Order: sequence, then C-alpha cells, then structure tokens
Amino acid sequence: MKPQIKIIDCTTGEEVVRDATAAEIKEIQAKEAKALIEKNEMQSEANQRQAILNRLGLTADEAKLILG
Repeated sequence: MKPQIKIIDCTTGEEVVRDATAAEIKEIQAKEAKALIEKNEMQSEANQRQAILNRLGLTADEAKLILG
C-alpha cells in the first residue's frame, strides 16, 4: 500500500487525498531513517548517563541536586 498525502484547503475546507509520488515516498523514508538514527543516539546517550550514575551509586534525582 502506497503512502497517501492529505491536502486541506483551509479557506474552503476541501480535503484531497492522493497517493504519494516516488519523490515524496523517498523523502518520507529519509525522514523516518533520520528519526530512527536520532532516537538511537538519544537512547545511547541516556544509557551512557545511566551507566555513569550507576558507577557513582547515584540516582538521576541525586545527580540533579548535586549539579544544580
């Protein structure tokens, strides 16, 4: 099933739903890939922070208190 594009004319309220073009599909896939990479990077950073806190024997709340 092809992704669909929904266009809404705000002045008339008319809605048009159409199949995405090849270029639009490629753009959607690129955005999804970028979002997945960013999500994985954020998770990696969170894991690294938690590993440091674990080595120090601190909770996240305790670290916030110490660091201000």
